[in-house]
Amino acid sequence: MLEYNLPRYLPSAEELPDSDERPVDNELQELIPGLLKAILLILWAERMDWLFGIDMGIYYHPDKPPIVPDGFLSLGVERFYDEELRPSYVLWDENVVPIFVLEVVSQNYRKEYTTKLDEYEALGVLYYVIYSSRRRRKPHLEVHKLVNGKYELQEGNPVWLPEIGLGIGCERGNYCGVTREWMYWYDEQGQRYLTPAEQVKQEIQRAQQEAQRAQQEAQRAQQAEQRVQQLTEQLRALGIDPDNLG
Repeated sequence: MLEYNLPRYLPSAEELPDSDERPVDNELQELIPGLLKAILLILWAERMDWLFGIDMGIYYHPDKPPIVPDGFLSLGVERFYDEELRPSYVLWDENVVPIFVLEVVSQNYRKEYTTKLDEYEALGVLYYVIYSSRRRRKPHLEVHKLVNGKYELQEGNPVWLPEIGLGIGCERGNYCGVTREWMYWYDEQGQRYLTPAEQVKQEIQRAQQEAQRAQQEAQRAQQAEQRVQQLTEQLRALGIDPDNLG
């Protein structure tokens, strides 16, 4: 629960801008969180207690501008509360701080490793994830976990997030026709969850295999029937009635 000293009368999400209206610096700032959300829509299709926001304003005070991460995940909230969906994420309405926040660093550095880290730490976000494919000497992916009020950098790729029940990591793959390093969700054994396109391809392959097995079974059944007919004709040629073999 939030414990902010807020004014008594507060605006609703509908009365607040949905973002900072600043265009993204790079397509990756949309595609990377978009891929993570697309995978969640399959993994958690039956769950209605989560929200993954992309470029959506997080309001923590009515008189201050929102924090607008590239992506964030909240658990224990309504997936949809009406058909218009959320224009923004208002903490005094939701009463749930996002558990996971993602920033994708573009060529225009926006203080992801300094000011934003301090902001998310103060807000109480459990996992702050920074991704930059341009880094040469340091890992592209940084996962910071809030421990006793301070962020601690987690080791590994992928990194298991037990409070979420997923791992987060990056590896080369293909998404939207682009082969490069992408961010993915992983299971506890470090196995990557498939993208929607990969899942469709897998289902097609399974259907093709089932059809092939059915065709092979049909061929074997036909061959067995032909063999029975041949043996029946041989018996009749020998003067034996195949219907009265006893």
